[in-house]
Amino acid sequence: MFNIVIFGAPGSGKGTQSENLIANYGLFHISTGEVLRDHIARGTELGKVAESYISKGNLIPDDLMVSILADILDNTPEAKDGVIFDGFPRTINQAKALKAMLAERNAQVDAVVGLEVEEQELITRLLKRGEESGRSDDNMETIKQRLNVYHSQTQPLHDFYVEEGCYLGIKGMGTVESIFDDIKAAIKEKCGK
Repeated sequence: MFNIVIFGAPGSGKGTQSENLIANYGLFHISTGEVLRDHIARGTELGKVAESYISKGNLIPDDLMVSILADILDNTPEAKDGVIFDGFPRTINQAKALKAMLAERNAQVDAVVGLEVEEQELITRLLKRGEESGRSDDNMETIKQRLNVYHSQTQPLHDFYVEEGCYLGIKGMGTVESIFDDIKAAIKEKCGK
């Protein structure tokens, strides 16, 4: 089982590079946002519990999110060879919970692909995406708030995964292809894949 976490600020290119990683390594994509929306839409027990938090504007407790991820790993044949975690973990507690859950399945996070992009470039990309897609959350005020949340809550994961020895810092500037070439080279050097 080969597992990757994709990591980076909003606008760093996680979605684009996730697609490349999935295609190249045959990974199963787990987007926590998509998973939660699916459970809520289907009215599952996990979905009902998740909705009770989300509808009040609260974050879902880490143990609930890890239970949902464990359920996917245990019941999705496509996930047996490896997954890419997109949108999780976002905190050190979540990273520790993910590590424990994977260890129970004799697995681990093999690589954390960290897309590193300068802040002004992130803002430019997000504003452009907002203009092109009409996404209402891609406006200057919301972008600044999202980046502040990222820096205060998610950025500490960088240090955690550096200590774990699996962080691969990738300069997220340039063409999509050249960035992906850098990702592949780093994974090959670190994991032999």
